[in-house]
Amino acid sequence: METINRRKFVKQTITAAAALAVPASVFAHETRAALQFTQVVLPYAANALEPNIDALTMEIHYGKHHAAYIKNVNDAIAAENIPYSTEKDFFANASKLSAKAKNNGGGAWNHNFFWQVMSPNASGTPYGKLVAALDGAFGSVPKFKEQFTAAAMSRFGSGWAWLVKDGNTLKIGSTPNQDNPMMDSSELKGTPLLALDVWEHAYYLKYQNKRNEYVANWWNVVNWDEVAKRLN
Repeated sequence: METINRRKFVKQTITAAAALAVPASVFAHETRAALQFTQVVLPYAANALEPNIDALTMEIHYGKHHAAYIKNVNDAIAAENIPYSTEKDFFANASKLSAKAKNNGGGAWNHNFFWQVMSPNASGTPYGKLVAALDGAFGSVPKFKEQFTAAAMSRFGSGWAWLVKDGNTLKIGSTPNQDNPMMDSSELKGTPLLALDVWEHAYYLKYQNKRNEYVANWWNVVNWDEVAKRLN
């Protein structure tokens, strides 16, 4: 009986020691919830940005294109067992992702951001500390708009124009497809403050091939309150 008890004790001791030897990160990985992208509720009615952006474009853009990005990236995360638990980590490792995960993850996040930096009650012009920041970085607000417009117009094919904060520096640039400046694979890096979608599906129903008119009218709906909040 004593021998059996001793063997049982030794077995239990070895099992406990083995459990302690397993890195805590393994258990953290097993219990960590998988990342799920969610589609933000559109902050205004589909027709609220007219005449600058028409209701039908908004309905298709939000209800079809954006919804598809959300579904597809979440499908990829599940199918590929993508381990990242935050959007920040997801994009910081974009170069390691499949094309499906990267492209749809970018599309999901970029559009969530895009809806929020537009408003039907836009002030029309930046103000306060934001003006000082834009003046310091680009010379003046009009010069900032010129440079941002140039980034949007010079993006060949589909993509985005961005205003980002990189440390204490404001920068303008563009990314192809659904890339964004938070991706480790992006040439333009920083924290997004403002973004403009220049994929044709964002404007073709109303503006056809006249991207310049779309960009010019988009300035009328920029939510400067949101941009200023993200600057702080």
